[in-house]
Amino acid sequence: MKPRIHPESRPVVFRDRAADTAFLTRSTAHSSKTIEWEDGSTYPLIDVEISSASHPFYTGTSRVLDTAGRVERFERRYGRTASPRH
Repeated sequence: MKPRIHPESRPVVFRDRAADTAFLTRSTAHSSKTIEWEDGSTYPLIDVEISSASHPFYTGTSRVLDTAGRVERFERRYGRTASPRH
């Protein structure tokens, strides 16, 4: 690897807001928020909406999505512009 061309990797805490869990890992991501971790050190904090702790694929749970409501809302907003093909 060439020196000085890669971003600096450092310990960062990622907090999954959906599962209310956090994990410490290495990352190049930047954040202005910080958190005091279990070891007493302060690390940058990055909030994420979903991670392996809350994703249905990893947890084995499924979520019901309101796809019909989304389609209806889209059609109300934009109308049906595509003509059916023959």
